[in-house]
Amino acid sequence: MRIRIVQRDHIAGGKAALIRVIAIVLSFLVAAILLGVMGYNPWQAFGSLFKSAFGSMSNIRSTIITAIPLIIISLGVAIAFHMGYVNVGGEGQLLAGAVVATFISHNLPTSLPKIIMLLAMAAGSLLGGMLIAVIPAYFKAKFGVNETLFTLMLNYVMQYYVLMLRTQTWKDPKAMGFPKIAAVPNNAILPKVFGIHIGWIIAIILVVLVSMLLRRTKIGYEIRVVGASVNTARYAGMDVNRVILIGICMSGAIAGLTGMVKLSGTTYNLSESIGGGSGFTAVIIAWLAKLSPVGILIVGFLFGALTQGAVGMELALGIPAALAESIQGLILFGTLGCEFFVNYRLVREYPSKATKEAA
Repeated sequence: MRIRIVQRDHIAGGKAALIRVIAIVLSFLVAAILLGVMGYNPWQAFGSLFKSAFGSMSNIRSTIITAIPLIIISLGVAIAFHMGYVNVGGEGQLLAGAVVATFISHNLPTSLPKIIMLLAMAAGSLLGGMLIAVIPAYFKAKFGVNETLFTLMLNYVMQYYVLMLRTQTWKDPKAMGFPKIAAVPNNAILPKVFGIHIGWIIAIILVVLVSMLLRRTKIGYEIRVVGASVNTARYAGMDVNRVILIGICMSGAIAGLTGMVKLSGTTYNLSESIGGGSGFTAVIIAWLAKLSPVGILIVGFLFGALTQGAVGMELALGIPAALAESIQGLILFGTLGCEFFVNYRLVREYPSKATKEAA
């Protein structure tokens, strides 16, 4: 007997949901065993995780604030993935957007009306993210350069560039020698609605716009065709290089806008860690959501809850940060791993009688 892995042609929605539920339950079970071995009560830990994410209105607000940048940047990544372009440079594009937004906030008058300042910063962040994203896209279109490595390397270029700004070029002289960049002025801070900065409104608007872009516009149709088959797109008369460049400009622009939202909504000053790994997490979120904008909204919110809950475990029970992150990783691994069994199945094969006789 031997076992083969066979791709499924179709799987019932109920069966797929059951596989995902079983995988998540097993992930929590393994996490509970790990917590028990380390001397912590799993029920208290998971209770603290849930309470920290949803236990009060304040906690729910924190969860939403954590989820906002994840949702926005995942929408940008999804556009690239729809056309088969592996954009893992969201972190660098986010930083580029934050850099331009910081520059604008520090150089426009503080007496400027808030709406004008924020619109200028948003426009600048869109442009910054787009410019960083279009570099690897151009080399991909013209010379066939691998976009995965190119976009990945640009993340580190941007991180070290921001580090240089923080420690040298833009170092705040009023920080008493501490290497930091001055905070944005008050008219550059996002206003709040229901106790949460308006980034959540921006995220919802972008979900609607990206959905319409991909499903109801010509360029959205071309993006999906290029992603399905480049040869088919060329046969249909599409300019594949133009589609790639336009798609990546939109992808990078949205990632850059994420930088402005984080800057004006939560951190208020620029640093190389402002992204917090959002660009890499966005790849997982977009993949789990099947590149659906509405799915990204849901999965991004759940990721925000998981991240917020992990912080709560650390604070409430004194669980080390490394262990809390390991628990988070186990749950994510189970969630990702179950997709293998959704898309593939194991088939047992027994040798035929003729094969046995020949052997």
